[in-house]
Amino acid sequence: MDSVVPFLTAPFLGTPLWFWLAFGGIVIALLTFDLGVLHKDQREIGVRESLMLSAGYIAVALLFGAGIWTYAGRDSGMEYLTGFLIEKSLSIDNIFVISMIFATLAIPRKYQHRVLFWGILGVILLRGLMIGAGAAAVQNFGWVMFIFGGLLALTGVKMLFSSGHDSEMKDSKLLAFLRRHLPLTDKVEGNHFFLRQQTPDGTRSKLMVTPLFVALIMIELIDLLFAIDSVPAIFAITTDPFVIYTSNIFAILGLRALYFALAAILPRFIYLKYGLSLVLVFIGGKIFYSHFYGKLDTAISLGVTMILIGGAILISLWKTRRSAREDAEQPAE
Repeated sequence: MDSVVPFLTAPFLGTPLWFWLAFGGIVIALLTFDLGVLHKDQREIGVRESLMLSAGYIAVALLFGAGIWTYAGRDSGMEYLTGFLIEKSLSIDNIFVISMIFATLAIPRKYQHRVLFWGILGVILLRGLMIGAGAAAVQNFGWVMFIFGGLLALTGVKMLFSSGHDSEMKDSKLLAFLRRHLPLTDKVEGNHFFLRQQTPDGTRSKLMVTPLFVALIMIELIDLLFAIDSVPAIFAITTDPFVIYTSNIFAILGLRALYFALAAILPRFIYLKYGLSLVLVFIGGKIFYSHFYGKLDTAISLGVTMILIGGAILISLWKTRRSAREDAEQPAE
């Protein structure tokens, strides 16, 4: 027993191993409870259940942040909360693209949870690899932070003046490539990612992929593109790998639950992209400010992020309240 205690308290990437194990245990417990208990049967998830599940994920994430605040101090706690808020906000943008993928591939709502669940598992692994590579680059090449800062500012400016999402996902070059190079079934085949079908001559069976698997691939690749923004953004807040990874993963874990509540009302967030773009420009500029003038107080970073994102959401909901009321009053066909 005495040999176990030093092992658990030994630092791994600057944080005691027991803290990493506690985080891993929480993630496994959440995913097991979600899939194995709440959604062991394939069914459509309603808005009320989605909101409650999302609130549960957010509560766990905030409690974990309180643990970081208590154990590692105020600055680490605020860095975690800032990273969580930024990743959560960028995930809302991700939800818009995911909804288009599901619509284009005609994925029934009752199977979307399965695709998102396995997509989250892939994201957990890929984000870990990207954050690990980023941490190594920052540690060995300090000038990489300036690249991150410039990339964030450039992305923010580009987002500010962009015309929005391309709603024609059916014209996606990625989707066209997958359809050309994968043996794809004509339609969704239950909850299966793969199945075997007889060849036209009936001599043998061929392994085919279903639209569910194509949706999974596209979600993973789209997340890699989004990570190009979100990973540098959190490195601009902190270089602590534990704070970066845990805030990212807790924000992503709740993405699946949040999707079913927000997919229908995303068009109302008309000013969210402007809030996000200003956040990215602010964080990118923060890197250069910290280098030349000293580290900016973490409370300022958290406050500015909350004001910009919260303000964009509130203004969006207020500006679109009339159209939302008209939609609610319109009789169902």
